Amino acid sequence: VEIKHGRISQLAFLGQITTRAGYHLSGNIDGAGDSFDSFPNGFAAIGGPDSIPGAGTGQIIAFIGLLELFVMKDSANGAEAGEFVGDFRNGALDFGWDTFDEDTKLQKRAVELNQ
Repeated sequence: VEIKHGRISQLAFLGQITTRAGYHLSGNIDGAGDSFDSFPNGFAAIGGPDSIPGAGTGQIIAFIGLLELFVMKDSANGAEAGEFVGDFRNGALDFGWDTFDEDTKLQKRAVELNQ
């Protein structure tokens, strides 16, 4: 679980950096025509005078909950034990991992854990 939360924290940090640098998704965030860049960055997007409406925030929280409960499971939460600690593939997501030799797999896991 700690590895999963560390990965999520890294993604949140990168999301913070990219939006503060001015990069936003194109298009509209809702049917009313509000664009992604019309909302503030950081916590102000969740709570504040110009924040995302409550229904949108609820959808985000519900989506995260669904991922936590049904997709990103580890052996402590009922999934079959993975090949190694932090293996959240659950038999569905591979991205070529099975094509690497054992030395490459070991090096890739060490990079994530030691840097």
